[in-house]
Amino acid sequence: MYYVYMLKCADDSFYIGMTSNLERRIFEHQNGLIEGYTSSRRPVELVWSCTFATHDEAFTRERQIKGWTRAKKESLIKEDWDQIHKIVKQERKTRNERNSKKQQKSAP
Repeated sequence: MYYVYMLKCADDSFYIGMTSNLERRIFEHQNGLIEGYTSSRRPVELVWSCTFATHDEAFTRERQIKGWTRAKKESLIKEDWDQIHKIVKQERKTRNERNSKKQQKSAP
C-alpha cells in the first residue's frame, strides 16, 4: 500500500509527498530526518492523506496534486468537492480564453 500525503508547514506552505509507510515518514519530516523542503519549515502537520494500491497510482496522484493551486489543495483538505469542481471549471475557462487569444494573435 502507498500513501500520498499533504503536510502543512510552519510557514503555512504545503508539502505533498508519497510513501509506503506514512507513520514513519511523518516522524522523519517532523524530526528533520529528511533533508529538503520540510526540514527548515518545522513543525509540520499532516492535513490530508489517501491510500493507493500501487506505486504508479500514488506517484501519478502526487504529481497531479503538486501542480494544483493552493485553493484547490485547501478544498481537497476540506473534502469540498463542489469547490474543487468550481475551481476546475474556472481553470478551464481561463485556459480556453488564453488559447483563444493566442489563436487570434497568430491568425493572419
